[in-house]
Amino acid sequence: MTMPLDEAYFMWLYSQVGSVDVKNRSKTYWNLLRLLHRREFYWTKKFEKDGNRAQDGKDLRREFLRSTGTTLNKVDDGWMDMDCSMLELLVALSWKLAFDGGREPADWFWEMIANLGLTECTDATSVSETILEEILVKVIARRYAPNGAGGLFPLQRAEQDQRRVELWYQAQAYLLERI
Repeated sequence: MTMPLDEAYFMWLYSQVGSVDVKNRSKTYWNLLRLLHRREFYWTKKFEKDGNRAQDGKDLRREFLRSTGTTLNKVDDGWMDMDCSMLELLVALSWKLAFDGGREPADWFWEMIANLGLTECTDATSVSETILEEILVKVIARRYAPNGAGGLFPLQRAEQDQRRVELWYQAQAYLLERI
């Protein structure tokens, strides 16, 4: 491998949801995804099972190593133990949604990005790190509307306050509204 492990992994993550060969900056999202990759996803004890979603994100690292034939060396010690990033969380959720609800993982990923209001954040436009951070904190801290609007999985007919529901159950309710 000629590039550092984390850069190769980031490229692989990007390839899961977009084409790495596209050059038109109005159709690429390198900056946005890089910011998502730098932002840690965390959860509280109140939503302890959201830790499973973080583990799903971290498990992508194993899939990357397996699918690319990459091996870790001493310099990479601790890489597998790093916290889950928001990008990893979203990619992992998109894989799970694709498995349960059909469609391609990239379709689900970009639908979640749209739900966050970030589809205009192409490389041709400037991504305000401050605004992105506000959006991500709103998602992580569950400061979105009771029906999930402003979060990853807004519902038309929420039966319960989505701010009090684990992410996976939010995703399942969202999926059920769409199939």
